[in-house]
Amino acid sequence: MKVQFFCPRWGSEDMQWELFCSKAKQDGYDGIEYGIAREASAAELDNIWNEAAKSGLSIIAQHYDTMDADFSRHYDNYCSWLEKVTAYPVVKINSQTGKDYFSFEQNAQLIKAAENCGTQVLHETHRNKFSFAAHITKEYLEKIPSLKITLDASHWVCVAESYLEDQAAAMQLAIARTQHLHARVGYPEGPQVPDPRVKEWSGALEKHLMWWDEIAERKKQSNELLTITPEFGPYPYMIFHPETKAPLSDQWAVNVYMMNLLKKRFA
Repeated sequence: MKVQFFCPRWGSEDMQWELFCSKAKQDGYDGIEYGIAREASAAELDNIWNEAAKSGLSIIAQHYDTMDADFSRHYDNYCSWLEKVTAYPVVKINSQTGKDYFSFEQNAQLIKAAENCGTQVLHETHRNKFSFAAHITKEYLEKIPSLKITLDASHWVCVAESYLEDQAAAMQLAIARTQHLHARVGYPEGPQVPDPRVKEWSGALEKHLMWWDEIAERKKQSNELLTITPEFGPYPYMIFHPETKAPLSDQWAVNVYMMNLLKKRFA
């Protein structure tokens, strides 16, 4: 099994691209995961790919900002985003797809559009999207056998207010369909623990490691590439001190910690 790690651009938007790519490479990442806005220009994307190439980094493109409540506009905007991004040499596309209030048939149309775009598109398990909860995503996975996902179990833990002990079948099906992993640790009252390095959150970390280990074991057996983005985010995912407004931990350092933990664990 080959494992590649991708540095999230999320939270480092103020950092110059040249510095960001250089720092990511220096810290041991294989690539970057970048949320590409719908209005991003060709010149902007050309520059990003050039900067990544200078540092020897590949790119996973992330879709996140198709927000239209009107399904027809939503569908058209999603398709135009896919058309724009698939012109670039992406490793994969990670897509926050659809809306939790769209019908199954509507979200299935978006999944079908992604399937037909010519690039591997993985649909992230994410609140507010079609995949916002484990039991809901299970139905999509059962009815659409070709559907592959980016597993970010932190969202499901938050939605279910549990570590999904009573939804083992849904988790096993999700693990079997996972092609990309967002390594963030959630807990029953939130999508991100303040700091996974401290013992107070070791229980939450172990729950997620159990799922991630199962994914890695499956990839070893099939000799597939496993891509991982440690995705601890900035405020408001990152808790701030209420008086000083200082973050309780360093986002970049936490993500590097998570990458190195998993590199050692999956070696």
